[in-house]
Amino acid sequence: MSIRRSSSHRIQQRATPKESFLWRLLDPIDMLAEVIFSVLIVLTFTLWFGVVKLGANPGKPISVETMNEFILTAFGATLAWGIIDGILYVLLSVLQRGERHLLVTEIQAAETDQEAVDVIAGEFDHILEPITGEGQRQALYEDMLEHLRDSRPRPVGFQREDLAGALGSVLVAVLAVLPSFMPLVLLRQQPALAVRLSNVVSFIVLFIAGYQWGKYTGANPWKIGLLLFGAGALMVAIAILLGG
Repeated sequence: MSIRRSSSHRIQQRATPKESFLWRLLDPIDMLAEVIFSVLIVLTFTLWFGVVKLGANPGKPISVETMNEFILTAFGATLAWGIIDGILYVLLSVLQRGERHLLVTEIQAAETDQEAVDVIAGEFDHILEPITGEGQRQALYEDMLEHLRDSRPRPVGFQREDLAGALGSVLVAVLAVLPSFMPLVLLRQQPALAVRLSNVVSFIVLFIAGYQWGKYTGANPWKIGLLLFGAGALMVAIAILLGG
């Protein structure tokens, strides 16, 4: 989800030639969050199918046509999610550049150096206060002022990297759920088994995404992976209690 994005452009600048194509389009946190939300969407559909279509009788006959319609609907919803998130990515990228443009404009319009430093402090104090002293921050802000005094902000409008990020959102949303769709497609004549296997695959993908999230953020990867795995399992448990 693009609303969670706060520093994607800064992170993207750390990309190296060894990184994958998708990691060049989206920063790691955005990509992992995209994976998690996409898989949760598929889980929502498979759990709904188990509760509403199969109910307390998992052996009830379900036509192949019904399964095909269900698969297409679930895939279409996931694709729509990716497209919507891609659009949000573009809009938020433009808004972020607008904020930076406004900051530089306010700094350059300040009548005195201290007024300009105060503008910078208002933007960064809440981040730096816990880890720096007042003297350190003052020196840093003065250095930033020297750099920003005559700088020209980037254009605020649509940029090529915005399109790349939007396409990345769609690609990740689709690729993340392909493993979950494999049982549904291959075992469409056995809908109960197909749905259960799809749920298991979704759990595994959630665990992997959580594990990678933990590694990237410095948290315990096993805890984060198991937390997401548990969230998926809880959804299934609720569905079973409802008759799925």
